[in-house]
Amino acid sequence: MGGVTDIREHAGRARLAPQAPRERRERGGNTNVSLFWRIFSLNAAGLVVAAALLLGPVTVSTPVTPAEAVVVVVGLALLLAANALVLRIGLAPLRRLGHAMAAADLLRPGARAAVAGPSEAAALITTYNTMLDRLEAERAAGAARALSAQERERRHVARELHDEVGQTLTAVLLQLKRVADRAPEELREEVSQAQEATRAGLDEIRRIARLLRPGVLEELGLASALRALAGEFSAPGLTVRHHVPGGLPPLTEESELVLYRVAQEGLTNTARHSAADRAEIRLQRVADGVELLVRDNGKGLGDATEGAGIRGMRERALLIGAELSLAGAPDGGTDVRLLVRGNR
Repeated sequence: MGGVTDIREHAGRARLAPQAPRERRERGGNTNVSLFWRIFSLNAAGLVVAAALLLGPVTVSTPVTPAEAVVVVVGLALLLAANALVLRIGLAPLRRLGHAMAAADLLRPGARAAVAGPSEAAALITTYNTMLDRLEAERAAGAARALSAQERERRHVARELHDEVGQTLTAVLLQLKRVADRAPEELREEVSQAQEATRAGLDEIRRIARLLRPGVLEELGLASALRALAGEFSAPGLTVRHHVPGGLPPLTEESELVLYRVAQEGLTNTARHSAADRAEIRLQRVADGVELLVRDNGKGLGDATEGAGIRGMRERALLIGAELSLAGAPDGGTDVRLLVRGNR
């Protein structure tokens, strides 16, 4: 019976649970009234009661003269106006803090609320800015760990594709060649088609492996890797040009990988979504570092929301402290810019 009683008690609590928020709303009343209007209403109520007393039993004369009524009403209006002005000025820092909190984005770091106002409001804003610093640092550290794990997984998958699947398809292709040499005339056409399909699959596997693990980046450097990337994305209907001069400042291995991945993702978005027929990759030295530009002549950003690809680019930029920006290109397409400052 004890077990049955416990079950009934749990069921009763479960039935009552959905009513709790409504009961709290009924007890708490309207919680959407701003702090300004709550304080102002309380002060206004006190002033109105004081004015009513002056015009009623507590007055300087009986009956109230018109002049006294005018003085009281004007005084009340001035007090209400002054009260509203003081509250508006006093609560302005909190209002600005609310706007800053609503606009905060960890993928666009650096924006902070201005510390101003009374000591309580300034302390609150300072605490919020400190919390935002900590969140951005934790987000950057988490993104670094996640992206490092992603790159390790990419290398592992690329190696498996190249060593296992690629070698298997190569063996199949050689076997098909032997079969073609011995097959009767009426079967050679079908065997030839099987060879072409296998060869196409092998080429696709190698292409995917190169995208997952840019071996040319490790072996020949960033400039050669970007030129090769432009060639890989060039296809019927899309021409990709590259402008990658020599003499660029030295970059860390991590920065080179981020530059390569951002260029790769930018061209992927161009090929998939922009409906462009021309694109370019440009890497150039600027006053305070190196800037990568991926530009196309497609339909532009429009009102589309940022997808996983762009968020990934922003996270990679945060990983090395770079600045990523997306804007419209001069010819109506899209410009993706990545600025790597200093020797990063």
